[in-house]
Amino acid sequence: MRLSEHTYRTISTIAGPLLFVEKVDAARIGEVVRVTLPDGRTTDGEVLEIEGSTVLLEVYGTTQGMDIERTEVTFTDAIKKVPLSTDIIGRVFNGSFEPADGAPLYIPEKWMPLTGAPINPAARARPADCIETGITAIDGLNTLVRGQKLPIFSCAGLPSKEVVAFILRNARLARADRGFVVVFAALGLAFHEYSFYQSVLDEMKTGFVAFVNKADEPVMERLLAPRFALTVAEYLAFEKHMDVLVIITDMTNYCDALREISTAREELPGRRGYPGYMYSDLASLYERAGRIRDMEGSVTMLPVVTMPEDDITHPIPDLTGYITEGQIVLARELHQKGVFPPVDVLPSLSRLMQKGIGEGRTRKDHRNVSNHLYKYYAKGRDLRRLEAIVGRDGLMKADVLMLDFADAFEREVVGQADLRRTVQESLDTGLDLMKRFDLEVK
Repeated sequence: MRLSEHTYRTISTIAGPLLFVEKVDAARIGEVVRVTLPDGRTTDGEVLEIEGSTVLLEVYGTTQGMDIERTEVTFTDAIKKVPLSTDIIGRVFNGSFEPADGAPLYIPEKWMPLTGAPINPAARARPADCIETGITAIDGLNTLVRGQKLPIFSCAGLPSKEVVAFILRNARLARADRGFVVVFAALGLAFHEYSFYQSVLDEMKTGFVAFVNKADEPVMERLLAPRFALTVAEYLAFEKHMDVLVIITDMTNYCDALREISTAREELPGRRGYPGYMYSDLASLYERAGRIRDMEGSVTMLPVVTMPEDDITHPIPDLTGYITEGQIVLARELHQKGVFPPVDVLPSLSRLMQKGIGEGRTRKDHRNVSNHLYKYYAKGRDLRRLEAIVGRDGLMKADVLMLDFADAFEREVVGQADLRRTVQESLDTGLDLMKRFDLEVK
């Protein structure tokens, strides 16, 4: 039964977060709808598909308590927009952009579409300058550059949340002459993870914006939270000329939510049951990072991916690797040795590292020090296999030296516990280690 010009009570099916509404006169893809439950509660949704007079809606919140006959759907003839202001810095929100820190919503200065404004490829500037994370294995050996997207590949049981917390506390620009803020999106958190991140955010006080989605909250929020985070990041970067680091954890939870929604829509599955459009969906997030020519601000992205079954060829890390510019790999072997952060530098890579280091950015000898550390550590790692066959006593003195260097490198250069290091301190730590082993640095 149609109640008014844009309000309907013609829901035919409720399937998870999806509603099928019949006999709709006018609607458009992406249009925001307001769903009113029989008890008076309201939640928003979005038009996904239109087939004749039947419209498929995706509800942002939960569908619990909805009644086919009494639930009302109002078409607003508007798209989803995000309220923005610099007052957002220091605030925590849930996956529906509702305040989760007990404070009221600020007065918006501007409203922007949830999808943001895509960067014209011709207007993109090359990523440049270093962002310090405080982690030697990243800053010294796989440098993160302003405007880059550099994923962290982890495995179940590894301390990825501790690594994220370390970066949250310690990230800053190598040249602190501009405003800097971290935008953090946490997806599908278990209660202990939520408590952990909440304590970290309480310590930080300011310099961040957080969107937190818990595991027991609507799955649709898991898809919205990173888009809210990136829209906020674009506003702060390109409207307020700040450098923004976006950290999203965990993209595996995001992709699982995407698969769940796809299954509810009865779409044909692709690899491992994930939808065939997952590549373009991930690209729609990752490609929002970057710089714009003749503008000071930048959006840099550090998405965290927990590889299912430790499989780097799984669709999620595989597709992420195609879109992004390198990877930071956490190793189970190093974690078992007590090394923190357990970054395996050999498979790790920052393809844009050269754009952020060197004289005037970090240090003139940055590349040289990094190359020599890689060379000696790779030799030591390779000799471990030979040691397992012939034993340490069967190796030459020079080989034993390389083995000892590899052990010390993992323990003293990669491992740093909770100690923050600047880029200069990271390079000095590597130089001191090579000098101690009388290794040549040309």
